[in-house]
Amino acid sequence: MAGNVTSDVAQISKLKDMAAYQEHSVVSREIIRKPSGTMTVFAFDKDEGLSEHTAPFDAAVCLLEGEAEIRIDGKPYSVKEGEMIIMPANRPHALKATTRFRMLLVMIK
Repeated sequence: MAGNVTSDVAQISKLKDMAAYQEHSVVSREIIRKPSGTMTVFAFDKDEGLSEHTAPFDAAVCLLEGEAEIRIDGKPYSVKEGEMIIMPANRPHALKATTRFRMLLVMIK
């Protein structure tokens, strides 16, 4: 799913419905893009993930549904629905779906 739902009109949205699961895939939908940062909803099928990488900004991952293993500097963290973790800027991190999961990623520049 693509598309930025940011508008000048206030709206109520159900975050976990903003990115649909697809078999053997990771789906993302950016919901806000501003000079100060972004908000993106992701849906990961079981066993899918993002390989290790770094980002120049702090990032908050909030699990909306399911469970994921998030590695930061090689250390694994089990993150479950309703929990969040901060991934510090410039530190290597990776994500893998323990179960199907949805998350909100907030990156602050």
